[in-house]
Formats: sequence, C-alpha cells, structure tokens
Amino acid sequence: MPLHPRSILALVALVLALAAGCGGGGEEQSAEDVPDGAIAVVGGKEIARADYERLLEQAEKTFEAREQDFPGTGTPEFEQLKQAIVRSLVEQKQFEVGAEELDVEVTDEEVDERLEELKEQFFEGDEERYQAELEKQGLSEEQVRMDLRSRLLSEKIFEEVTKDVQVSDEDVRSYYDENKAQFETAASREVRHILVKQRGRAQDLYQQIQGGASFATLAREFSQDPASKDQGGKFEAQKGATVPPFDETAFGLETGELSEPVKTQFGWHIIEALSAVKPKSTRPLSEVEADIRQQLLQQKQNDAMNQWVEELKERLGDDTAYAVGFRPAEPQATTGGPTGSVETDTDE
Repeated sequence: MPLHPRSILALVALVLALAAGCGGGGEEQSAEDVPDGAIAVVGGKEIARADYERLLEQAEKTFEAREQDFPGTGTPEFEQLKQAIVRSLVEQKQFEVGAEELDVEVTDEEVDERLEELKEQFFEGDEERYQAELEKQGLSEEQVRMDLRSRLLSEKIFEEVTKDVQVSDEDVRSYYDENKAQFETAASREVRHILVKQRGRAQDLYQQIQGGASFATLAREFSQDPASKDQGGKFEAQKGATVPPFDETAFGLETGELSEPVKTQFGWHIIEALSAVKPKSTRPLSEVEADIRQQLLQQKQNDAMNQWVEELKERLGDDTAYAVGFRPAEPQATTGGPTGSVETDTDE
C-alpha cells in the first residue's frame, strides 16, 4: 500500500485517539529562515500559514459535525492536533520535493477521474448525496480535490520508486523451503457426531444407534452442536483442530466404527467415522508459487518505498526550518510511515 500524507479526517481521528499529556516541541532552530506568512520551509518550498489555518479550521468543523468538543488553545489535545497538522503539511511538502526529483506529476484530469470514482463508490454517482456529505463533514470541494491530488501523487511515487522491484524464482523457492509448514494440510476424515450435555442422554442415543436408529435423524433432533446439527452431525474433521479427546477418538476409529460416548469440555459426544483418514500433505510449490511471488513482491515494494521515504526525510531534515512555535516534538516510536485516508468519511 503506497504511503501518503495524512488527510484532515485522519488527523482528527488520530488526535481523538491520542491520550492527553504530550508536550510541545523542543528548541526552535533556523526560525529566521522562515518568511512571514509561513510556518515552515522544506527544501526551499514554503508552507503557508494560511494552509495550516485552513486545516485547523477544517478540524474544528469536523469536530463540530461529530458533536465533539474542539480542544481549547494551549491544551495538550490542541498541541497534539497542531503538531499533527504541521507534520502532515511537512510530509506533503517532502513528497512534492521527491515527486519533482522523480519527474512525477498529477494532472487536473486525473484528479477529476478519481473524484468521479469516489462519488460512484460512496454515493452511487448521486451529486446531491455527495454535496450533503461534504456539508456534514465541513469539507469543501477544493479540500477534497487537494486530498485526492496528494493520494494520486503518492501512488505515482510508489509506482516510480518500485518499478524495478522484482522477485526471482530463487526468492520464491527459498521462501517455500523455509516456510513449508504454512503449506501443510492436516490429516482429515469425514465424521459425524452428536453432542449432548448429559452422559445418560448420550448413552441412550448410543444404544438407539446401535439398535438401528438413524444417526442423522437423532443428530438433527438432539445434537447441541449448531455447526453440524442440520447436516445430521456430518463434517470434515481436521486433525489437531478439535479438542484432544474428540481428536483422538475421531482419528482412532476404523472406517464405519461408532464410538461410545466421549467426554470433552463441551459435553458428551457420539462419533462415527464415515471415511478413511486422508494423510497430512504439503501443497506443491506449483500450487502456491503465484501467491508467494505476490506476497514477496508487495513486501519488497513496501521496503523500497519505506527506504525512499526515510532517505527523503533524512536528506530534507537539515533543509527544513520552522517558524517559532511550530517545530513538532520529536515523535515517539511509531508503527510505520505517514498513513491515512483521503476519501470522504461516509459513516455508512
């Protein structure tokens, strides 16, 4: 999945989920390099204060639309939101710098096409429903288009950065050999059973079956296992997938043999083996090769993209300056790079 700067809705969700108590940034550096009207400069590109204020205003509207109190200025929650917005704007500007280096751009026509796809996906092409959702979320058409442009840009960057990533036959074979357990199929056999809570009832049913009564009919009437009851108690047992007493009995019976009542944590079972045991097997490489190749390709692509993002951030780190009061605190350990969604939240 391509990485991309966070949308304002994702930022709001992030702040709502964060615990209170995060402080502000550290010592300001190079603030004199930031011109009036900007909050930061990244690789020579200014981030306008108006962009920050627009996202802050958007966040407030989103809080209001969700009937949640907007954090007051100076509170830890407000500082979290402020820093999240600044980081998002910096990430977006870093991606713009990186896109220029890669000679990647997004056209208005591409944004138009993606917007139509969004309308069709979430609103079945109904313009009135779409506009109503924008009003509900406090979003403008311009803001949605900007979000979509950012996503398209990140997708194109992902394609460019990963275009030469390949998975060799040797890669696939090595993964298969090192992870064969993933491709094993447990021993199995077809059985049927009746589950009841009382031993006396189980013994009575066992004797009825021994006397010629229909196992399937009794299972449908008395079994308390909802998964197999309607099938007359029949199911495909996988060795190791059931509790030990059941497993041992089911796979220890001769084909056609009926067990006496067996106690498990669920109650008392009467089990009949309907087929021979199919032995454990391993799916051949030819059957799983395509899946392995796709999995490894995605992993290698994500690794390549993450490396590109980290190198970009590191390279632009010394070429980034913040206005006084806007330098974010050093982030704590995270689980990944910039993520988020650009689609309008439909609450559907």
